[in-house]
Amino acid sequence: MVLLGTIVNGLAIVVASLMGLLIRRIPDKMRETIMIAIALAVVVLGLDMALKSEQFLIVIASLVVGAIVGEILDLEGGLNKVGAWIEQRLGAAEEGSIAKAFVTTTLIYVVGAMAILGALDSGLRGDHSVLYTKSMLDGFTAMLFTSTLGIGVIFSAIPVVLYQGGIALLATQIYEYVPQALMNQFIVEMTATGGVMIMAIGLNISGLLKIRVANLLPGIVVVAVIVTVLHMI
Repeated sequence: MVLLGTIVNGLAIVVASLMGLLIRRIPDKMRETIMIAIALAVVVLGLDMALKSEQFLIVIASLVVGAIVGEILDLEGGLNKVGAWIEQRLGAAEEGSIAKAFVTTTLIYVVGAMAILGALDSGLRGDHSVLYTKSMLDGFTAMLFTSTLGIGVIFSAIPVVLYQGGIALLATQIYEYVPQALMNQFIVEMTATGGVMIMAIGLNISGLLKIRVANLLPGIVVVAVIVTVLHMI
């Protein structure tokens, strides 16, 4: 089943988020320290991904062009509107809490090599091991994020399933038309570009900066364009 890994990933986030609700009653001071620890770990993860680039100029160009496109489209605003709509439906006590949790965790779970690689493996080879591993990692972080950010985390399972499921379903066409060398180069530079975004998410979680990370997401598409052009030259 092509979508098995994706479905497991979505369920892991949902179940772990519900478990996180059970451990929400922790002291504010402890919750703050936990969030800082998570933020530091996310920054380190992003740095590790960013350093995998073989041509960092591609990463820089992709982020700059992606930021321009993202600001024009206002992707961050769109995600926030979705979160705000969910808040209205649920009647959240603290305005902005669900939107923040939804946007933050959606970006973390979607931006990264494991999401794309795992979905490609599911679609091309029927191998769900990468997504199973991602499910464990996402589940653990979902539990921690829910205990600190709230119920909004659970709704991040929806874009994760749609995003990874879409890649898995399109994987056969990708394999048929895209050369392996081009795909390998794209994955490397996409990982590095996504790593910079992950670092930005970590800084947002820490409260040090407020970066509109969602507006950087078009950078992933720009990576594909640049890598393809370079491959054809």
